[in-house]
Amino acid sequence: MGFLCGLQVLLFLCLFQKLSAAQSSSSSSLDALLQDYSFRAFVNPRTGTLYDATVPSNFTGIKLSAMRLRSGSLRKYGVPSFREFSIPKGLVVKPYVTRLVLVYQNLANYSHLYYPLSGYDYVAPVLGLLAYDAKNLSAVNLPELELTALNGPIRIGFTDLERIPQGSSAKCVSFDSRGKASFKDSVQPGNTCETDRQGHFSVVVKSVASAPSSPESEGRRKKKESSESSSSRTWIIVGSVVGGLILLGMLLFLVLRCRSYKKEEKIREMERAGETGEALRMTQVGETRAPTATTTRTQPTLETEYAA
Repeated sequence: MGFLCGLQVLLFLCLFQKLSAAQSSSSSSLDALLQDYSFRAFVNPRTGTLYDATVPSNFTGIKLSAMRLRSGSLRKYGVPSFREFSIPKGLVVKPYVTRLVLVYQNLANYSHLYYPLSGYDYVAPVLGLLAYDAKNLSAVNLPELELTALNGPIRIGFTDLERIPQGSSAKCVSFDSRGKASFKDSVQPGNTCETDRQGHFSVVVKSVASAPSSPESEGRRKKKESSESSSSRTWIIVGSVVGGLILLGMLLFLVLRCRSYKKEEKIREMERAGETGEALRMTQVGETRAPTATTTRTQPTLETEYAA
C-alpha cells in the first residue's frame, strides 16, 4: 500500500513539473513571437519614439508597442511615460548594449491563458515590459536583457482595473522569465504596482471559490470530509480483505496444481518404466492368460536330498 502511494506521488510530481515546463515554454514562445512583430514596426526608426506594432490575426486583442533608446540616455533620463509604465532614472541594463529596444505588451484576454493562476482571478490584463538588443532590428529569438532600477521603483498604473469584488483585496503579481509568480500584499494608491526589474505584471484577487467561508459552512465541509474519509477507509479495508482472499485462493490453487502435477508425473514415470522393462512370456492357465518366467533363479531342493 505504501509503495503504491509513493508511486502515485511520484507520478503527480512528474506531471506537475511537465505542466510547469509547458507553461514556461508557451509564455517564452509568445515573448519571442511578439519580439519579432515589435521589431517589424521599426521602419525608418527614430530614437525615443514609440511605435505601435501589429500582431498576428490569431492574437487579436493583444496590444504591442516598442521604443528604441540609447542605454546611456535611458539610465540618465529614464522614460516617464511608456504606456502604463513609468521608468525612473538610474536604470541599469545587463549585459550592456549601446542601444536597446523596450517592448510593451498588453495580453488582454490572453492573460489567463499564458499566465494561469490557480485560486486567483485577474482584474487587470497582464502587462509586459521587456528589453532587447537593438543592434540588429531584423533579428529574431533574441535573449532578453536584464533591467534593474537602482534609484527608485518602476511603476505600473493599471488604468482599466475591473471592479474589485466586495470583501476581496487586490494584490499585485509579477512573473519572471520562467513564469514564476510573486505576490505583493496590496495595490498602491492610484491602482499602481511597483517593481525593480523587467517582466510581466498584473492585479489579481482571490477566486470566489477559494474565499474564506462562514463557520457553519466550514463545519459542514469538515463533517463531509470526515464522512468521505471514513467511507474511503472502509472501502480500503474491504478492498484489502477481498484482495487477500483472492490472493489466498490463487495460492491454494497453485499448491493443488503442483501436487496434481507431481502425481501425474510419477504415474508417467511408472508407465515409462513398465514399457522399457523385460517382457514376460504369456501362458494360458485355464481360460486366463498370465505372464510366466522362462526360468527360475533357484532350483527347488527336497528335504530328502539333505537327509541322504
